[in-house]
Amino acid sequence: MQRTVEVNSTVSRIVSLVPSQTELLVDLGLREKLVGVTKFCIHPTELRREVQQIGGTKNAKIDRIRSLKPDLIIGNKEENNRADIEALEKEFPVWMSDVFNLEDALDMLMRIGELTGTEAKALELKESIIQNFDQLKTLKSTGKSVLYLIWKDPYIAAGKNTFIDSMLKTLGFENAVSEERYPEAVLETLVPDYIFLSSEPYPFKEKHLEALQEQFPASKIILVDGEYFSWYGSRLLGAPAYFLKLLNLLHN
Repeated sequence: MQRTVEVNSTVSRIVSLVPSQTELLVDLGLREKLVGVTKFCIHPTELRREVQQIGGTKNAKIDRIRSLKPDLIIGNKEENNRADIEALEKEFPVWMSDVFNLEDALDMLMRIGELTGTEAKALELKESIIQNFDQLKTLKSTGKSVLYLIWKDPYIAAGKNTFIDSMLKTLGFENAVSEERYPEAVLETLVPDYIFLSSEPYPFKEKHLEALQEQFPASKIILVDGEYFSWYGSRLLGAPAYFLKLLNLLHN
């Protein structure tokens, strides 16, 4: 965003506007410094009951955030509403991430570590994530196409130039849609090898799988954990193990 963000030498009151980065802040040992989180910050599970909720990622409650007097707000360029960020940055230090792939995610992790004085823990997490992702290099798909759906009515897919797409590429898959970002999927024009139905933001269930299977009898359709494909914080630690199980399931 081409901005300079100035923070106090010691950050003590943090508002997080992104669920995956909220989980990262907790894993960096900053739970006691979190004073505000979104209603979608579900990890750790009890956090929303213990920390003030400040609305959603797209509709932050500015007055509530103002009352918390944060000395650092952490957001994301894709997930948050631009108008909210522009309003908040007039009063508070607002640091924004912009994550499209694993390299970006690791850079974000280290920058948040620097901002919050948790560089050592951030480096430890980074090295563990890299080590875990190295396990995937010996077990990949063979260029099969995947339609990754994140929404229904209309069907919305994760397209090119998204973090989800980068995870699919990491596993050796080809994205079945050619458009960038999150296009409406015209199912009649697609013949994917696999269809992944994400658990978020739309909570796809078995009944949705069965309905699509009738339309795509030749495609293998499975429900997938969307957090491992789209959360770019410390949840990446467990993503490779999940991906290995997924690839083994597809290969059997």
